[in-house]
Amino acid sequence: MHMPSIRGARRAWLGLAVTTASLAMTRAFRLVPAVAGRARTSTSTPPSPSFVGGGIVRGSGGRAIIAGPSSSSAAAFRRRRHRTTRFMSQTAESPAAALSDERKAELESGIKEKGDAIRKMKEEEASKDELAPHVAELLALKAELDPSSVSPPKKKKKKGQQQQQKQKQNQADDAESDYITPRSENYSRWYNDVIRVCDLAETSPVRGCMVIKPWGMSLWDRVRDDLDARIKRHGAENAYFPLLIPKSFLSKEAEHVDGFAKECAVVTHHRLTADPEGGGLIADPEAELEDPLIVRPTSETMIWNMFKKWIVSHRDLPLKVNQWANVMRWEMRTRPFLRTSEFLWQEGHTAHATAEGAVQDSKDMLDQYADMCEKLLAMPVVKGAKSPSERFAGAEETFTIEALMQNGWALQSGTSHFLGQSFGKAFDVTFQDAEGKQQDVWGTSWGVSTRLIGALIMTHSDDAGLVLPPKVAPVQVVVVPIPPKKNDEQGIMALKAALDKLVADLKGAGLKVKVDDRDYVRNGAKYFEWERKGVPLRIELGPRDVKGGVCVFKYRVGSEGKETVALNDVSTEAVEGLDSLQEYLLDAAKERLAAGINMMASYDQMREALEADEASEYEGPGLYLVPWKCDAANEEKIKEECKATIRCYPADVNKAGMAEGKKCFYSGEDATHMALFGRAF
Repeated sequence: MHMPSIRGARRAWLGLAVTTASLAMTRAFRLVPAVAGRARTSTSTPPSPSFVGGGIVRGSGGRAIIAGPSSSSAAAFRRRRHRTTRFMSQTAESPAAALSDERKAELESGIKEKGDAIRKMKEEEASKDELAPHVAELLALKAELDPSSVSPPKKKKKKGQQQQQKQKQNQADDAESDYITPRSENYSRWYNDVIRVCDLAETSPVRGCMVIKPWGMSLWDRVRDDLDARIKRHGAENAYFPLLIPKSFLSKEAEHVDGFAKECAVVTHHRLTADPEGGGLIADPEAELEDPLIVRPTSETMIWNMFKKWIVSHRDLPLKVNQWANVMRWEMRTRPFLRTSEFLWQEGHTAHATAEGAVQDSKDMLDQYADMCEKLLAMPVVKGAKSPSERFAGAEETFTIEALMQNGWALQSGTSHFLGQSFGKAFDVTFQDAEGKQQDVWGTSWGVSTRLIGALIMTHSDDAGLVLPPKVAPVQVVVVPIPPKKNDEQGIMALKAALDKLVADLKGAGLKVKVDDRDYVRNGAKYFEWERKGVPLRIELGPRDVKGGVCVFKYRVGSEGKETVALNDVSTEAVEGLDSLQEYLLDAAKERLAAGINMMASYDQMREALEADEASEYEGPGLYLVPWKCDAANEEKIKEECKATIRCYPADVNKAGMAEGKKCFYSGEDATHMALFGRAF
């Protein structure tokens, strides 16, 4: 087997379409502000539930609703509109003149803030769907300040033109539905296309949240099964804790609350009621919670509250629990699997009698994550410690595994945190030691999430679709029988007997097998579908093959052509071939990781390479391993200058003392660490 070499030479950039809002004109062109809890039109959307995300601007806030024409005669309305428009254009007094100076100042300030926010979102490659509500709010503010600044509605197209345009759009959508953008053209779009075409996930009606489809969920199930067994061998037991956390809990650990405050979704009321003004449902004013509830961003506070009840003596330690759950962290920019407001994960939490025991626990679990990534996902990682600026909120030390994606960007794939005694002290968790003295407890937490599915996609997949290592594939072998002619009863019976034995042999060897015997789908379409979904091995079996005592193997990658295999050797050949494919994918990823780390570059060289590097570019400059003096201020300057962050202080090179005697590549001072810099998802 050999690794295909693909080099992208052309750089593409992603344009963002900006949605504009058109304003209907009334006879008097009077703007009616849409204020929460006041006048609403019968078609307005119900107010948002009392379930808000920190830092998220409500889509309906500050918008302006303009009443439509009341006349039933369209022609009469057009004549009145023309006369009114002409009259207003000749009037010296501006509509904004009716506004107070205070209101004008508020509008001008709001327009500036919203414009700056939109520009920042564009720089960060926000999608048009994410931009649309913010653009609509900006236009509404401008319309209230100066209605003439907003373009009037475009002339309505004729029915025939609308139908033709809709038909063309449908055709374009259909043509694009199975299309995968090449990585060299736009890596970000390629990633989204693979997820869509391979039925892994899709957007949901809830902004920032995704629906994980069965094929994508089966990948997470495989990760979960493997990791759950490792966690139990590590000594942790599974438990479950509430989704909702009292706000007062989060406030007990200062660094923790600062780290998550802007990402929290908050429940403020415990029921809804009908709007007395007829606007649908609203939060019942009489049902406001005294202590608002946070939708779980992580569970340290809830679990340490329970640890206080469970830990009394040194005999209760170490205490290790794990939960498989969903969490909510509001995100402005989302990417499927990589960064969504809601995601699935596991979170382990442990309590220990000594600091040494806690540190060792966090390092041991990081080793399990790294081993799982390499053996199950065929994805090599760099293990290391985060810089103080990048640590988990409330942790004394954060350990991480970083993977390199095909575009040269890093992806944090799992973390383990030494929490010290901060959470133990915040929740008054103590234990009586062997001498009868009360001692504070030491803690850890560790976790991985569905972000691993995104890492898996970007590590192995190609322009033809998903590529799955055999050990994580939901289906390792798909068998496509090629039926004989309908009147060939003997051939049909022979094929069925051979097919049954072939499948039994494969399953007996421990392989996950699917037979695609759909008679309404052509064989070529079946091959295409399973190749896109990343199934590692396809076996074809037809009447001629049965007569010859053979079948045909076709691997997803690693082997150019088809192989003819004796039916008696199918299970042995398949197991050996899939093992070789797993090893091939791991070796290819290791080679990419080694080639993607630039050693001992100067800061100017790194800045020049990274300041224009975007997620859509393939292949990018990669990562930079450089001598570094730990300095939070300089770290922030580098982030501002070229968007690079310290991914970690790699454990192996720093343990070997590689930084000794070297000067920091940025400040010129004595280096304290070897640091791995780069752009990251």
